[in-house]
Amino acid sequence: MMRALAIGGFVTALALFAAIEWLARREGSRIPTLGEVCAYVMRYEVGSVPVGRIGLFGFWWWLGWHFLAR
Repeated sequence: MMRALAIGGFVTALALFAAIEWLARREGSRIPTLGEVCAYVMRYEVGSVPVGRIGLFGFWWWLGWHFLAR
């Protein structure tokens, strides 16, 4: 029961992500695409420390650790 609920949640999240990305790619849309959001985050720095790049790397590491490591 709980496994099916978790899978349903992930499928719902992926469907929402795909819908938002599709809306962002329409002509004249003010919604940023995933690439634009990542570019904005990657530019963020505190002094000379690339905090955005470190944070994005940490997010991908966490994601891989939890979903791909077995």
